[in-house]
Amino acid sequence: MFLLHDQFRKELAESLVVAIKEQLAVDIGISTLYPLFCPTPNKASGNLAFPLFIVAKLAGQAGSPINPAQAAKKLQDSDFKLPPFITKKLAAGPYLNFFFDFNIIAKLIIPEIHSGAFFSQKLTENTPKTMVEYSQPNTHKELHVGHMRNLCFGDSLIRLHRYAGFNIIASTFPGDVGTHVAKCLWYMKFHNKEKVPTTRKGAWLGRMYSTAHNKLEEEKGSALEATNREQLTAILKQLEQKSGEFYDLWKETREWSIELMNEVYAWAQVKFDQWYWESEVDSDSVKLIREYQKKGLFKEDQGAVGIDLEEYKLGFCMLLKTDGNGLYATKDIELARRKFENSGIEKSLYVVDKRQEHHFKQVFKVLELMGFENAKKCMHLQYDFVELPDGAMSSRKGNIVPLQNLIEEMVKMIKEQYLARYLNEWTDAEIEKTAQVVAKGAIKYGMTRIDPNKKIVFDMKEWLKLDGESGPYVQYAYARIHSMLNKQGEQVSGELVFDTPQEHDVINHLMKFQTVIQESVEQYKPSYLTAYLYDLGRYYNSFYAECPVGSAAEPVRSSRLSLSRAVAETLKQGLSLLGIEAPERM
Repeated sequence: MFLLHDQFRKELAESLVVAIKEQLAVDIGISTLYPLFCPTPNKASGNLAFPLFIVAKLAGQAGSPINPAQAAKKLQDSDFKLPPFITKKLAAGPYLNFFFDFNIIAKLIIPEIHSGAFFSQKLTENTPKTMVEYSQPNTHKELHVGHMRNLCFGDSLIRLHRYAGFNIIASTFPGDVGTHVAKCLWYMKFHNKEKVPTTRKGAWLGRMYSTAHNKLEEEKGSALEATNREQLTAILKQLEQKSGEFYDLWKETREWSIELMNEVYAWAQVKFDQWYWESEVDSDSVKLIREYQKKGLFKEDQGAVGIDLEEYKLGFCMLLKTDGNGLYATKDIELARRKFENSGIEKSLYVVDKRQEHHFKQVFKVLELMGFENAKKCMHLQYDFVELPDGAMSSRKGNIVPLQNLIEEMVKMIKEQYLARYLNEWTDAEIEKTAQVVAKGAIKYGMTRIDPNKKIVFDMKEWLKLDGESGPYVQYAYARIHSMLNKQGEQVSGELVFDTPQEHDVINHLMKFQTVIQESVEQYKPSYLTAYLYDLGRYYNSFYAECPVGSAAEPVRSSRLSLSRAVAETLKQGLSLLGIEAPERM
């Protein structure tokens, strides 16, 4: 799927294939050898390491036993032909380490970065047509900071896969029916005394829902509980039958929520190729389950329909309630069918939080038992939650940070803390645009820099720091380089000379860009890319502090300007794969 796209690793791998055959009598293919390269523990021991474990194992299987350290030493002492960018090889226990000539490497990659060819090289072939479903907000609830982890995670996966050459369909599956909708409509009809606002109606609906939920909880066990239950049941029946005053109210208020979603997606610069709605798969999902019930796959017990998955250690999966209505699993089964049959996809990824792990294991197993041939091509990409410093958020309880409020607060803080000094230099429009770009950078970087399996504690002040691992830090690194290049004027000579350790660190990191993209895609972890960009910013700042640019003599000056531009272009490209803009001034 992924090609051998790193020209340096590929050339070195080709040399090693020949040397291993000649010196150790082991045939190992380049596609097996190429992925084995790994970083060295420190610069003093080399720039790239090759482990000899697999080679030693193959030698033993061929009747020539040798341990990995002996194999490394034998290769070190042999005089096999190395690529011109390798200056030395050194055995280090079971590893063979290699040292780079960074001037040769720089002359190859810096012009390619400048021209854009470095970022347009082909990384993959024969990739499956893939749908990524993410951002599944509920209507009649307010979008909050917790929703952004799913949105940013999913969007970055889309961008990374497309960059790598995958045919990707971005989809979303909002929940627009269910008890939460009935609660919201119930409160609006029977208890609300507020006027419907003229703006931000979707956010207002969310507050109606949390108020409704809390009121219903308070009235449990009271004389009002039975009446409340009857009213909610009547509302749900109208929604199911698609007629009545509550159905009309649902249609109207649903549009308010969609408007809020579209506002958030426009701000985040997120676009979906396919929208699925829970209400649209509801009735067909029930029909599908009934069809397979007649075939004998699903069993009815006391009016409910489901399937026993105990032999797979997945318990009982209920698919139809006693009232004949479906559940989330019911709808996801029908949705899976639609995705593969209607969109012609070959792989389906679900970006949903870790609470749904058991749910998706059940859904995928049921699909498999239904004879759905693509069941094994469905994958749940789970992630942990976003919490506030004082604990978890809940839309039901109302202890959330509404997203639109958060954005306004972040933009205000950015203007006051970072951009106030430019009030007399920049236009109001430029200050506003830059503040929005930095706010987006802070949120998107913050939401993707943590491994998906780890919890995020949202702290706005930390995420806006210019001296920490944050989006604004990387954006500021780009803006500083851009400003410096504008002041210095780039006069590139034909010669590139890099002699300092700081320059070598930057070049060594630049050459890893495509490999980091590959790892981010293969592991479904944008956090690899965020870490790469942060480190690139650090390496460059160390270089800039130790290596004068403008005052250096030629050809060092133009070499360092060329290197600076290459860093800026790489930062910009990397940020774009996280959905983050690189501001030219900040």
